[in-house]
Amino acid sequence: MYKTIVFLLLTALTFNSTTAEGQDTDPNMGIIPAPVSVKKADGQFVLSQETVLYADSNTKAVSFFTEYLQNRLNLRTQLKIGDAGSAGNSIVLTAKGTENLPEQGYRLTITPQQIIIAGKGSGLFYGIQTVLQLIPADRTASIKIPCATIEDYPRFGYRGLMLDVCRHFFSVEFVKKMIDVMAYYKLNNFHWHLTDDQGWRIEIKKYPRLTEIGSQRAQTVIGNYHDRTPQQFDNTPYGGYYTQDQIRDVVKYAADRYINIVPEIEMPGHCMAALAAYPELSCDPSKTYKTYETWGVVKDVYCPSDKTFDFLQDVLTEVMDLFPSKYIHIGGDEVPKDAWKNSAFCQKLMKKLKLKNEEELQSYFIQRMEKFVNSKGRSIIGWDEILEGGLSPNATVMSWRGEAGGIAAAKQNHNVIMTPGSGGLYLDHAQAKTGEPVGIGGFTPLSKTYSYNPTPAALTPDQQKYIEGVQANLWTEYIPTEAKAEYMYFPRALALAEVAWTPLVNKNFKDFSEVRLPSHLAWLDRNDYDYRVPEAIGACDTITFGSQMNVQLKPSVAGAKVYYTIDGYTPRETDIEYRMPMTYNVPSDQYRDLETIVITPSGKRSRVTHSVMYNRPALAPVAYQGNTQGLKYQLLQGTFDNTGDFKDAAIIDSGVVKSFNLAELRKNKPSFGVIYNGYLRIDTDGVYLFSIKSDDGSVLTIDDQPVVNNDGKHPLMEQGGAVALQKGYHKFTLKYFDIGAVRALKVYMTILGKPKGELSPESMFN
Repeated sequence: MYKTIVFLLLTALTFNSTTAEGQDTDPNMGIIPAPVSVKKADGQFVLSQETVLYADSNTKAVSFFTEYLQNRLNLRTQLKIGDAGSAGNSIVLTAKGTENLPEQGYRLTITPQQIIIAGKGSGLFYGIQTVLQLIPADRTASIKIPCATIEDYPRFGYRGLMLDVCRHFFSVEFVKKMIDVMAYYKLNNFHWHLTDDQGWRIEIKKYPRLTEIGSQRAQTVIGNYHDRTPQQFDNTPYGGYYTQDQIRDVVKYAADRYINIVPEIEMPGHCMAALAAYPELSCDPSKTYKTYETWGVVKDVYCPSDKTFDFLQDVLTEVMDLFPSKYIHIGGDEVPKDAWKNSAFCQKLMKKLKLKNEEELQSYFIQRMEKFVNSKGRSIIGWDEILEGGLSPNATVMSWRGEAGGIAAAKQNHNVIMTPGSGGLYLDHAQAKTGEPVGIGGFTPLSKTYSYNPTPAALTPDQQKYIEGVQANLWTEYIPTEAKAEYMYFPRALALAEVAWTPLVNKNFKDFSEVRLPSHLAWLDRNDYDYRVPEAIGACDTITFGSQMNVQLKPSVAGAKVYYTIDGYTPRETDIEYRMPMTYNVPSDQYRDLETIVITPSGKRSRVTHSVMYNRPALAPVAYQGNTQGLKYQLLQGTFDNTGDFKDAAIIDSGVVKSFNLAELRKNKPSFGVIYNGYLRIDTDGVYLFSIKSDDGSVLTIDDQPVVNNDGKHPLMEQGGAVALQKGYHKFTLKYFDIGAVRALKVYMTILGKPKGELSPESMFN
């Protein structure tokens, strides 16, 4: 009876990956973001040297398209202002017939004789971007565009992408490169984070010391600042800023592509770079301030004095002269109140203004600056902390600490831009659980970004109208290069575009990631953008059970190749190229270890995936006669890169524990390793799922068989695996190491089909 049960379980878990091969033609014609309505038609329009371009007038959109056809596609396109009539082989750009289109919408009609793009302003421009996406990559002398009728408009008016240039500085050329790709995917607001503790990046004529001193820091902390105690530094001066002429150039470049730039000038916190230049703006001018050299929150803030307000008003006056944006972002986040609590001036001011606490003092600060910005015909945006102490009358809230701030603001009839890190919109988070470059922590895979819905169910339909849009943010503490910035943006910025533009009913992650995304990643590849190469479609990290491994894969990037091994060695371009579906029989009591990698035409590589299939009966129990609860442990001295380094480490302590609480083990130890050994009591035959959530590395074996591999230096991440076990006791070995200030270890176990739970102390013995 037992063997029959196990056979059914193993058969159910046979590895059989999915594939996009053989699917119906993409209903969205490969377009990202997916349009509102697509009606395909027979035939093709042939774009050639004879094609004539007609337009109502020579607008920014018309000029952009004309230059693109001539300079990028090398066509001798003639632009004629006026009615095209029934002219054959022509492209018509017009505002006619768009009266009923929503704002920023367009209507695209493609026939064998003519392409008509109907829209006003940005709507016409977005219709042009859709046409550009329909141009095939493998075009020849003539370009064939499939016939269709597309009606399209955005779900949200504000579709934003943020770049922090304070922690690390990025060139004007890079900013323009990002604006280009934003335009291609119909994003329309570039949030430029220009001032912070680690650097002041905008020239202010009235206060030259802001860039002379505040744009420079003496050195920068090395690696993840949680990793090392004490912190280590690179001893290398770092700096950079944008001149006002450079900013005007970028603002015009963006405006020509219908992108608004929202500048952010932080206040009343995140201002160390400004205090380094002008210490009199602080609550304690006698202190020595310097541009901050590490990350995190700094306790020093602006003093709410008339001198500070005069300074900030002068700064914002110059900022508003440079940026025509309706919105001016004033930060308002992460403001420690220590300096205000210890300031006699601030306490006296609070009594004068009858403020109950420092939160209300922050609200006073923000509201006073808002009145000034409003007097210039502009509006402020602030992070959701500006809700504390009372929201400014006309402020827009950018909700980043989850959705609570945005929900509260919408219920107060304030406009909201949703940008929660918990919703997959912080693009400095890792894109996979392993194999990612050093970062701040967190896990935001492509699927998480794509699945975010900016309109919380907690709001009524009327309240949801105050959700003005959505934005993804790239904070750059751990992003020192432009290549890494692009790697972190893409492909998640494309998922953001679909979140911001496409109706919920038209969203489909499988179609997005497996059908449309591969050709867009190939476009990024050809246009010299870096990006994270997704794993092969159909490949994943898993441990399963069965007698036959069926493998169907597809490159995650069009034109890329998938290489694989089945012997446990890491694949590379010297290994076997995947060309067709494969089936591997797994003989009894054996296993097959499939590893895959995607390599693009430009040489970019995906992470290696590792899929193991076992064909063996459930592991029999071992002979254990004891009844003492708890696991034995050995505490190891050293700084480790992975658990394989344990073999040469000195044992500095040992004993028995009944949980994985690290508090006692880590006392006065900047880094350590630990090995837990013992026996696990299994009460029912079956397939058991295990997972480990740890910071840093951890691995688990049951009866000496690998089950979970969460090894290596990394922030808090969870990895899982499975194993078939018979009732009884089984040998249990868990290895874990930590090298930083954040220490966490949780072990989960559940039988297949049951709710997940932490490993019970009652099941562990030594």
